[in-house]
Amino acid sequence: MSPVSRPVSLPHPLLPAADWADRFTLGLPVDNLTAREAARLALEHPPGWVRRLMALRNALVAPFGLKRAAEQAATSETEIGGFPVVSASDDRVVLGFDDKHLDFRIVIDIRQDRPSGQTLSVMTLVHRNNLMGRLYLAAIMPFHKLIVRKMLCGVGRRVSSPRSP
Repeated sequence: MSPVSRPVSLPHPLLPAADWADRFTLGLPVDNLTAREAARLALEHPPGWVRRLMALRNALVAPFGLKRAAEQAATSETEIGGFPVVSASDDRVVLGFDDKHLDFRIVIDIRQDRPSGQTLSVMTLVHRNNLMGRLYLAAIMPFHKLIVRKMLCGVGRRVSSPRSP
């Protein structure tokens, strides 16, 4: 199981002003996972190195007055893994918020489109509002791609394990 990069067409209805996007998909050997469950599996238990990167990110952006990433990957009806829920259904969860440097959405889709299993897709949409948004996105891009791929692999491992949460 290895995530695959897929193209995204812009403009996208979930963030019409988006000027940057990526999407990764992964086939899963299950038939009954919802998008909310997939989002929880992906975002609630990040690896330690991701938590440390987010703490570093929070320290670096604090002087610029940008919103801090959640310290704890909290989940409730209104947030998943520390990200606000914009909308949710069984097959799609949209997370994200708008900030002064950029607006973003994380779109988690689950489709029953395989003979024996589902396809999980994580799409990120970004609208860079200014030069700071462009610089920020350029700085985090290598980490973002690695984190999304690792998150998808983690979901794959958790749903394939008989002890998955």
